[in-house]
Amino acid sequence: MSLSAIAQEPSTGSSSSKSKQKTEQRVKPSAPAATDEGLYRNPEFGFTYQVRYGWVDRTEAMQPVDNDPSKSRLLLAVFEHPPEVVGESVNSAVVITVESAATYPGLKTAADYMGPLTELTTAKGFKPTQDPYEFPIGSQTLVRGDFMKERGPLVMYQSSLVMLRKASIVSFTFIGGSQDEIDELIEKLVFPASPKHR
Repeated sequence: MSLSAIAQEPSTGSSSSKSKQKTEQRVKPSAPAATDEGLYRNPEFGFTYQVRYGWVDRTEAMQPVDNDPSKSRLLLAVFEHPPEVVGESVNSAVVITVESAATYPGLKTAADYMGPLTELTTAKGFKPTQDPYEFPIGSQTLVRGDFMKERGPLVMYQSSLVMLRKASIVSFTFIGGSQDEIDELIEKLVFPASPKHR
C-alpha cells in the first residue's frame, strides 16, 4: 500500500510524544534532503518544496516501523497543525512519498500509477472530480488527480501529483479546505530548470 494514503485522514494521524510541542517553524525532513528556513530540498529527484511558515513536521514520527527501503519511503509529511489535534476545519497537509515502480508489474508511465492511486483514494471516501491529466511544473511534467470528500459541513480536497523517475514512483499529495488552497500549496513545489536528469 502506498504511503500516499497517510495524508488522506490528516486529522487522525499518528500520535507522538512530541504532541505538546508548539507549532514548528523549521522543517527537518529525513534524508536525502536538506532544509533552510522551511525549504525542503531533494537532490535525488530534483525538486524543492517551500513549507508554509509555522507548519508542523511529522516526517520522522510517521516513518514506517520496518523502514524497508524496498517499500514506500516517506520523504516529507507536514501539516497545518498537529495531526493528533482535532480541529473544526480541514487540517491542510503535504505528503511526499517514493516507492519502487517494480511494485506495480507492467507500470511504464506515471499515468499507469493513477489507477491504483485512484482506487486507494476512493476507498478512503474521496471522489474524483475529473480524469487524471498531465500537469507541468517547471522542467517536469507530472500526472495529476483531483479528489474531494464531504466531512459533515466541511469539504476536504486532495490533489495528487505523480512522476516516474529512476525506476521510482514519486507522489506528492496535497490536502486542503478548498481547491484554491490546494493550488497555492502546489505552487510551492519547484523543479528547477537543469540539464536532463537521469
